[in-house]
Amino acid sequence: MAVMVAYLANFGIPRSGEVLRGVTISSYEKVPFEKAFGTIISERIADFIMLLLVIAAAMIFQTEYLLAYFDENNINPFFTIAILLGILAVGVLVLKLIRNSKIGIFKKIKKFAKGLLEGMRSILKMKQKGAFIFHTLFIWLMYICMFYALIFTVPETSGLPFGVVLLAFVVGSFAVSATNGGIGVYPIAIGASLMLFGISKQGGEAFGWITWGTQTLLIIIVGGLSFLFLPIYNRKK
Repeated sequence: MAVMVAYLANFGIPRSGEVLRGVTISSYEKVPFEKAFGTIISERIADFIMLLLVIAAAMIFQTEYLLAYFDENNINPFFTIAILLGILAVGVLVLKLIRNSKIGIFKKIKKFAKGLLEGMRSILKMKQKGAFIFHTLFIWLMYICMFYALIFTVPETSGLPFGVVLLAFVVGSFAVSATNGGIGVYPIAIGASLMLFGISKQGGEAFGWITWGTQTLLIIIVGGLSFLFLPIYNRKK
């Protein structure tokens, strides 16, 4: 229920659901917030790794097309990689400065970060690491299968190759992460990505609306019910 409430909250403020989920678990299960939030970050790290694997798979399936597209538009992928590495280096430098600082506010940040790291290390310490890894893989496999199954709802997208579907899946994932649950952006992003492969704007966006609409409806119904039932289920606490 905390997970579904978190998904619902993300429609209001992007990524606020993670904080709300940590607060919910901390309130009802008496788990320190920083540790609860740390385990949530661990999940997000696992999700990020899975997304990278999906991106890699999509690029392998569409290597020929992507190279041709980069060449036509004079895009240098190595320049983008260099920028990302530069940002990472700056982030590491900032963390080192905070760690060695004696200023009060930085001490509080260090204490909070220590709790986060404890939660993140819980993956390595948990008794059922195999189950965690299995369920992570299973969740993502089912998510991709759900996305793929919906291509048959629109005649124009029903014949799309699996590699193209993976690419659209990646685009949709970024659209959801960067906005309030993908409101208004998700269908447009999916439509734009599919237009690169000869699908009309109307057909691509129709597929995007169906995909986004079904997920959103599920989150609104289950998330709303979870929000109502959480205090009832935990009334003795």
